[in-house]
Amino acid sequence: MKKPNLNRRRVTLTDVARASGFSPSTVSLVVNEAPLSRYIPAKTKQKVFDAVKRLGYRADIFARSLRSQKSLMIGVLVIDLADPFCTLILQGIERKLLPTAYLPIVMDAHNQLHQLERYLEMMVERRVEGLITVPNWLLFDIALLEDIDDRQIPTVVVGRDLESPTINSVLVDNEAGGYAALEHLYQLGHRDIAFLRGPRRMADSRMRWKGIRGFAKDAGLKLNPALIRDLPGTVEPGSVFDGGLRMTKELLDAGEKFTAILAFDDLTAYGAIRVLAEHGRSVPESCSVIGFDDIPSAALTTPGLTTIRQPMAEMGEYAANYILKHLESGTEDGVQPYGDTHMIVPKLVVRGSTAPIAKRGRGKK
Repeated sequence: MKKPNLNRRRVTLTDVARASGFSPSTVSLVVNEAPLSRYIPAKTKQKVFDAVKRLGYRADIFARSLRSQKSLMIGVLVIDLADPFCTLILQGIERKLLPTAYLPIVMDAHNQLHQLERYLEMMVERRVEGLITVPNWLLFDIALLEDIDDRQIPTVVVGRDLESPTINSVLVDNEAGGYAALEHLYQLGHRDIAFLRGPRRMADSRMRWKGIRGFAKDAGLKLNPALIRDLPGTVEPGSVFDGGLRMTKELLDAGEKFTAILAFDDLTAYGAIRVLAEHGRSVPESCSVIGFDDIPSAALTTPGLTTIRQPMAEMGEYAANYILKHLESGTEDGVQPYGDTHMIVPKLVVRGSTAPIAKRGRGKK
């Protein structure tokens, strides 16, 4: 791979003007896509762009930002970068912003409230032109983002419904996902199903449970209260897996009978699978397990985890595209109003952790 020559003299607009045969002012209008460039003939523009490509000219973003009084930066605030949920979202944001002049500035709050507050202050101080936030359910104070709204910085939250009248969100249809997860287990013949739910105060958890109850009602399936467990509302980072461990162990120690587990997310499902293995219950022969999210590791485990896929890269792209449309329009015209929630359809991904109940033989319950 050829390495760029960082010591090479920077190509200027004057160089492009000389190579194309047009004045620097004409070249500037074309390269910067200024409003007056619409009066420049197409052939002239093509010659300018040919010279730009031939010489390898790159616009001086710093100088442009000084002239326009714009930072050309998009803040991306992640509550916990170690959360595998974030990876594909960030890839989607990056993919959408890469062809533009906007630079994503990623900051990781490490699940620390004071760090979150400081990073928000720093982004405002540096005049980011838009803010994309990837929260988790462990830590997030919606009031902080509502303060940002007062500064008229377009803001989008990815993957969580903060139920705010002023903050835009893009997330998966959690109700549809919960419905699809239970429907899958039901179609495999499972009736005694344990549910490892998310925190009750979390909107995503409530909507998934609404979908689960919706399918149960449609199918005439009675849900056993003894098989329902809830993750706590406030836990330490990384304890989602531990929650899956604990809740599954509680069910087994109580002697509850179940043939399948529907977990709040993939990490909770991993915890459940660990405990089942420690108690001699193989997956899926003795117990089927389904998660939610489809984090990258879901396809790599043995068995592969059946899950409800959140199109995380698509959600990241949507968030970045919303910010770009807002900035390009200069107003709210043509973009969604504040407080809007954009839903994306989830997808059932079937792997090896679920199987028809008939295949389990007469194993343990």
